[in-house]
Amino acid sequence: MAESEKVHESKHHRPRVQKEQQNGNFTDLLSLNERKLKDQEERETIVLWRRPVTTLRYFFLEAIIDFKEWAIKLWQRRRFVLTLLFLLAVAAVAYNVEGEHQQFVHFVEKKFLWCAYWVGLGILSSVGLGTGLHTFLLYLGPHIASVTLAAYECNSVNFPEPPYPDKIVCPDEKLKETISLWAIISKVRLEACMWGAGTAIGELPPYFMARAARLSGTETDEEFEEILEHGQNSEDLPTRARMAVQNLVQRVGFFGILACASIPNPLFDLAGITCGHFLVPFWTFFGATLIGKAIIKMHIQKLFVIIMFSKHIVEQMVSLIGAIPKLGPSLQKPFREYLEAQKHKLHHKSGDKIEASENWLSWLFEKIVIAMVCYFILSIVNSMAQSYAKRIQSQKYTEEKMK
Repeated sequence: MAESEKVHESKHHRPRVQKEQQNGNFTDLLSLNERKLKDQEERETIVLWRRPVTTLRYFFLEAIIDFKEWAIKLWQRRRFVLTLLFLLAVAAVAYNVEGEHQQFVHFVEKKFLWCAYWVGLGILSSVGLGTGLHTFLLYLGPHIASVTLAAYECNSVNFPEPPYPDKIVCPDEKLKETISLWAIISKVRLEACMWGAGTAIGELPPYFMARAARLSGTETDEEFEEILEHGQNSEDLPTRARMAVQNLVQRVGFFGILACASIPNPLFDLAGITCGHFLVPFWTFFGATLIGKAIIKMHIQKLFVIIMFSKHIVEQMVSLIGAIPKLGPSLQKPFREYLEAQKHKLHHKSGDKIEASENWLSWLFEKIVIAMVCYFILSIVNSMAQSYAKRIQSQKYTEEKMK
């Protein structure tokens, strides 16, 4: 009887204990989430215009840690590094030794630097630690627009080299052929594809970070799981858009990544994070991203810019500016002067001197470029400082779990 009473009591007592344990775990989870929210709010205050000393200190410490990690990775891949250094040494010898091969060397050098320039701008556009420098609007878009305007003015795309691609000058022979859309697309295809390839390369860091977090099971991976859980029931439009991108990539795979990469959208970083989290193979992710960004999306963007800056569209836009009541004529004048100045420059020979004329449109564009570059640098400093703060907070959580 005594044993049966003990068993009966233990049966009634056990659910209470389990319930108390569950309540305790739930309370701990709530307090942990509150701490994480407070830590996130604290990290967001680490910016140059609010806490400059702390931000700069954390930025340099994070830069040292990143430098050490890169040095270790290079040492682990020392065979590849040595092979690359050997090839660079051979190229340096071929570049400096005189001979008939110099003509080919200079041609390769010019093409390589030109491609590297646009690839670098593409990387800056998409990497930027979540900020990015809008190099399409600042560099590639204006380049395509200038080539389009020059093609219609010169009735040709056979610009003499040099100075093209550094500077566009109409060829000496006067042609009366009709400029086709395909001819302009072919003229700027190399620059556009290299820029698109750079944007695809810039999408790799989120993929590798999410993949490493998943394989190691760190706190970042736990945070991503929480975002997925809360995002399923969220009614917020940006959150629903993010979840739509994640679901498309997760369910469709290669073609889902290709669809997201082919359409200009600011949420593609989430595709990289999703692919890394669900351990999508590297070549599946990068192959779809490269095809989508460097081929499909770039042709869409090129077509848009070329059509917008075709001769009749530009003339209609300038005339529409003049139709604005009261301000129209005053706004139309600088645009006409700028277009006339650009057309005048196209007919100068490479050795002729061009009088420098200041225009408020060019002055404004230069200041916008400077402002965006400064913002890009500041955002990188803030992001790296916040990353170091998050590193410290994660270390505290780990130490508390070990106790």
